Amino acid sequence: MNRQTLCAFLAFASIGTAAAAQTSEEEDLALIYGDKSTISLATGSSQPISRAPSVASVITSQDIAAMGATDLDQALASVPGLHVSMNNVALNPIYGFRGIVTINNPQVLMLVNGIPITNVFWGDRSQIWGGMPLENVARVEVIRGPGSALYGADAFSGVINVITKTAADIKGTETGVRLGSFNSRDAWLQHGGKLGAMDAAFYLRIGNTDGHRGIIQQDAQTAFDTIFGTNASLAPGPINTERKALDARTDLSFDAWRLRAAYQQRAVGVVALGGSLDPNGRGHSSRLYLDLNYEQVNWVTDWDVSGVLGYYDIKDKPGDPAYTLFPAGAFGGAFPDGMIGNPGHSEQHTHTSLSAVYTGFKQHRVRLGAGYRVEDLYAVKEVKNFDATFAPLPGGLVDATGNPALVFQMPHKRNVSFAFVQDEWSFAQDWRLTAGVRHDHYSDFGGTTNPRLALVWDAAYNVVVKAMHGTAFRAPSFSEQYSINNPVAIGSPNIKPETITTDELAFSWQTTSTLQNNLNFFRYRMRGIILPTGAIYQNAGGQTGRGLELESTYDATSNLRLSGSFSLQHSTDEATGQDAGMAPHRRLFARADWRFTPRWQLGTTVNHVADRMREPGDTRAHIPDYTTVDLILRREKFADGWDARATITNLFNRDAREPTFKSAGMPSDMPLSGRAFYVQVQHGL
Repeated sequence: MNRQTLCAFLAFASIGTAAAAQTSEEEDLALIYGDKSTISLATGSSQPISRAPSVASVITSQDIAAMGATDLDQALASVPGLHVSMNNVALNPIYGFRGIVTINNPQVLMLVNGIPITNVFWGDRSQIWGGMPLENVARVEVIRGPGSALYGADAFSGVINVITKTAADIKGTETGVRLGSFNSRDAWLQHGGKLGAMDAAFYLRIGNTDGHRGIIQQDAQTAFDTIFGTNASLAPGPINTERKALDARTDLSFDAWRLRAAYQQRAVGVVALGGSLDPNGRGHSSRLYLDLNYEQVNWVTDWDVSGVLGYYDIKDKPGDPAYTLFPAGAFGGAFPDGMIGNPGHSEQHTHTSLSAVYTGFKQHRVRLGAGYRVEDLYAVKEVKNFDATFAPLPGGLVDATGNPALVFQMPHKRNVSFAFVQDEWSFAQDWRLTAGVRHDHYSDFGGTTNPRLALVWDAAYNVVVKAMHGTAFRAPSFSEQYSINNPVAIGSPNIKPETITTDELAFSWQTTSTLQNNLNFFRYRMRGIILPTGAIYQNAGGQTGRGLELESTYDATSNLRLSGSFSLQHSTDEATGQDAGMAPHRRLFARADWRFTPRWQLGTTVNHVADRMREPGDTRAHIPDYTTVDLILRREKFADGWDARATITNLFNRDAREPTFKSAGMPSDMPLSGRAFYVQVQHGL
């Protein structure tokens, strides 16, 4: 991606301005592509996305189908300023907003139906994530930038809200199957309708894949073999990308009440927990989510109220087979059966919150709320054959459950309370100021207060300008606070949250009814980044960043939509003055959707990732750029209600790789899948 490419992208937007006047079939396009015009994530209330006091994106279920996306990560690749990569353990996704990339990715808040699913162990979604399928997803809302003023902890670099389908979205019964490369098989059933007086929706999906098993040329054991004169490394060799999944969801609503329940089960191949290839290790997890919601418009005069009571339980179980950190014969034969470190943990979260919107003031819309949450890491288990100095344990494998001399972490509990207020003030014609502040108090490290301001100006009937300023925080995870007997780094109970201050300037220009352009500028400064310093976690880092995001959507005809985005960012590590590394400086995403007959649609997506640097101090070779192309062919409503889809990903079989972190100890980068082919059929909807 170079200057000429950027110029070509800008030219596409300019040419589209002139050509767009040729057609205005907006209703047809809405039926084909879905409604992307509103968002609720920015303020808690639905509003036009162009006037939302944030830089936001919406992915509809129609977008998901048109892209051929089957997992959340594939859909999120279309969001400007967001690059999806992976870590080297269980290929967990790393959602890198605007150059902020860390191995456990706790700086991103993920919500499901507006409720956080953050784990307290590492601050991520789960150590054994295993993906999120999209058949039951109605839309995905994404905010780039801080959101702690409304959502609290971890709404740091971005917020992702996955909204699942209700009975109104499904309206009947749908069944589907998908088969494809790498022995991939998925099947699902979902239904929406009436259950007595209630609206009810149900979803069940099972799936598994052997994974693409890309080749790693060198791992951490490769270097140790050189030191010890051994030949224990399994590299070159394939990575273990096997996955098995079970998903079940229920959505019941009656009047102002809604009850949701979800259960997810995962079995995932572990690639390299210690930086060395592990061909046999399997991670297992189960996740149970329950929430009861109440929402009443005009509960009393000028007041809308909503509340939620929720619970979720996550069990990341020890590997079965056990995780092998280093292979048999490692460290000069000190571990004839391999170095085994087999951790697991269980945590449960209970939470309640209440919010209200008051509209009795002229030109004001005031939202206020409060809540309480208990985060309980209630069980820790580990089976291992080494101690805190990496020395072999006498007698081989030892169960370290409850043994403080060996276990990597003891159980802990944290209580969190919060309160917030937000005012949307239309103080003059075409001007709106949104101001909010939230205070969170944690039982283990104290309180933090985060404000946010957003000024929105309707500069013309088709031009909106936004100026935004906000702060956010990322709470320390229990591993960073309370980890013990970990040879890599131990916790520090006295560390404080990471903080970020972000300024944004955004322009939205609806040049004609069929052409939309958005241009965003941002800069940020992170302070107190939590890093292992001298084998102890400390608030020791800082990072600054700046960049822009340009996106355009052009409805060339009633049956052809062209869209694309260009993201540019530069982030600097304050300690060294060098590039912070890992994130692409430049990324281009382009998409075309062509309905060439009433029932046939052809789509293509292009994802170009360029100019990624290593972390400061990492002397490995430059990370190669890559460009991948996907093709999607869809046939709708044939043979009495059947739909079919064929997808080819990475059409030109590019050798695409994501960089591994220096701390992972793996010299080789992680390979992405080569060319793959999938066929899907479904009945209903």
